[in-house]
Amino acid sequence: MGANTSQVSDLSDNPSLKALVGTESISENDPFWNQLISFTFISPTSSGDSKLLEEAVIPLAKILIENNPRTGNFGALVRIFLGRTKELKISTECQDQLFIWQAHNALFMIRCLLKVFIREMSEAELHQQFSYQERAPGSCGETGSEDLLEELLSNLVHLIVEVPLLDITYSILFEAVTVLLVFFSYQLFHKDILRDGIIYQHIMKGRCMCLTSRLVKTLLYNFIRQEKCPPPSTHIFEPKAEGGLLYGLASGVASGLWSVFTLGGAGSRAGIDQEHDPLPLSNQSLLLLLVLANLTDGPEWPNPYRQAITCFRNTQDTSSLPVEQPHTFQINFNSLYTALCEQQRSDQATLLLYTLLHQNTNMRTYVLSRTDMDNLVLPILEILYHVEERNSHHVYMALIILLILTEDDAFNRSIHEVILKNVTWYTERSLTEISLGSLLILVVIRTIQFNMTRTRDKYLHTNCLAALANMSAQFRCLHQYAAQRIISLFALLSKKHNKVLEQATQSLRGRQGESAALPDYAQDLSVIEEVIRMMLEIINSCLCNSLHHNPNLVYALLYKRELFEQFRTHPSFQDIMQNLDTVIGFFSQRLEQAGSDLSVERVQEVIMKGAQALPKDRLKKFPELKFKYVEEDQPEDFFIPYVWSLVFNSGVGLHWSPHGIELFSMDSG
Repeated sequence: MGANTSQVSDLSDNPSLKALVGTESISENDPFWNQLISFTFISPTSSGDSKLLEEAVIPLAKILIENNPRTGNFGALVRIFLGRTKELKISTECQDQLFIWQAHNALFMIRCLLKVFIREMSEAELHQQFSYQERAPGSCGETGSEDLLEELLSNLVHLIVEVPLLDITYSILFEAVTVLLVFFSYQLFHKDILRDGIIYQHIMKGRCMCLTSRLVKTLLYNFIRQEKCPPPSTHIFEPKAEGGLLYGLASGVASGLWSVFTLGGAGSRAGIDQEHDPLPLSNQSLLLLLVLANLTDGPEWPNPYRQAITCFRNTQDTSSLPVEQPHTFQINFNSLYTALCEQQRSDQATLLLYTLLHQNTNMRTYVLSRTDMDNLVLPILEILYHVEERNSHHVYMALIILLILTEDDAFNRSIHEVILKNVTWYTERSLTEISLGSLLILVVIRTIQFNMTRTRDKYLHTNCLAALANMSAQFRCLHQYAAQRIISLFALLSKKHNKVLEQATQSLRGRQGESAALPDYAQDLSVIEEVIRMMLEIINSCLCNSLHHNPNLVYALLYKRELFEQFRTHPSFQDIMQNLDTVIGFFSQRLEQAGSDLSVERVQEVIMKGAQALPKDRLKKFPELKFKYVEEDQPEDFFIPYVWSLVFNSGVGLHWSPHGIELFSMDSG
């Protein structure tokens, strides 16, 4: 907050604001409006600033809710804003900062009031607040055919797509994006997914629909550009050398009423809020894009914004489409890929990456064709490596992205050709040189082990094992530590299996003759044996398809050969154990023939020569391990609560007091 933080609490006593929310109608031609919207401020860009401001606005907004049906002052404020948006593009071209500045201020006031309105009333009641106009005693206060709500929504979309992003327009573009998010925020007050409503109808089918592709493209480019919020002097109207502020602002309007809104201005540079977001427009645009993409389909029409996201193409793609696709457009894939690589620390960027890989075949094909996949995969692996610090949804998204990528055999081969030096964030062991493929295996196995000891989430287990299974046939030159961790994971599973088996046996002995229900050890054993079976299939797939490329895995297998003894005769594993027995027996014989007291180097030499000599027909062929991510495996509307949790937690201009809010239970999905 600025230097005058304490004055926020005085807003309710300000004469101009009291007039706005009071009982008297104010004509749209009254000079009052120019005075009201001529204040100097920067929009709040942290949750702390937003909360202080909103707490001061709530009592004023409640008074306006009561008086607006008689005065129509809220509608007048909206029309004042709309009047200025008509010339906004020309004002930008002419560098008319005053015009942009006033339009921005009016929109900021609308946003502050709307947030309280939405918390206090239904959509139908909100719609009425837009329809009230000044009325004479005894006359009706509602307007005729004009739908001011739809007019505002349409103007906001036009503003976002038509006004260029410059230093002087940054703030008003940020406000336009944020106000659209505020309109959709009715979802925050409902446990059930909202599938209809006035705002939904306007956005999905109204005048906004014709701008679908342009809006999606603009929001994507806002994300791509990653423009920082410009310094205050470049986007606030300043006094000119030849005179004071226009419209008589020297009288105290700027320095009095609204100086409390100099959020992040010159008076507060010494102590920047730690929650300050340096990229508010980029992040807010991405949130709005995700909200639009996850709106539910209508009964007779698909979500046009999701259609736009699923079919856009690369600017370098000059081929003609066999079938015309609705809402398609072209965008620079290289710039988008770079932004995605750089921003994976945020949930919303990871969710966007998932959405594009899963739903846009053009983008997925482009990503898989890149020769610098390490720039994308490494940030994803880092998310999984720091699983303790990430929320479960972010971890799931990262795993699903890996699963989608590992569906491609070319990807599975290429990651073993990328050699990394000194992976500093991996601290369990110093990795001075390792392939991207081996690092991926290490991180996924670590995630499985974390899940076994902490969360015990079957869905997470399934995705991790599926990714490893997809990769297994293309394992190449596994790092010795990666090979050790594969066998160590099997050892951990084996130990867990024996423990549950022992508990089941002891429980049966101790409860003979008792009628009390036994713990469901059979189900626990079934789950563990299913995972053990999958691990054996992963090891077998590597041995059958690329044994000669993986001497370190054979070495680790021989070193821990006793682990596999107990599973040789187990009915669930007999078939898959045949190949492992063949490999273990073949190489054990070779090592015996080579003599005793062999060095590690000599053992590896014997293994490498033996791998060339082992006849391939001695290993039984099994069906190829291939798992595809299927969105139907997710609960219906799985991502809608996730998206809104990101909006709620963003802290950038969208902060509600938890009082009275029924936010989704994010753990229920």
